[in-house]
Amino acid sequence: MENKRATGGRYEELAAGFLQEKGYRILERNYRDRYGEIDLIARDGACLVFVEVKYRRNSASGFPEEAVDARKQERIRHAASYYLYSRHYPEDTPCRFDVVAILGGEAHLIADAF
Repeated sequence: MENKRATGGRYEELAAGFLQEKGYRILERNYRDRYGEIDLIARDGACLVFVEVKYRRNSASGFPEEAVDARKQERIRHAASYYLYSRHYPEDTPCRFDVVAILGGEAHLIADAF
């Protein structure tokens, strides 16, 4: 049985491929700073996209996107803010937050999720 980090990595890879098929360009994977972690950072046209990947084997414990609660969103926002600052992006850089929800083996994109 693989651990959660290995499982998460596997589904983040699946999500990255899924997004690339939709035209996203992956810039970073597993970005971490003192404020939190962002699974994927990508470009979708002119927009910088911070992506949270959530996986559930089945819906018995809820849908994957439901796990991206207000607390998680706040941590992602803080990490994204620091990412923009530390990489010297202009303040007016267009950004959004997407969620890739994977239920079983099926990926679903929720663009501009929060």
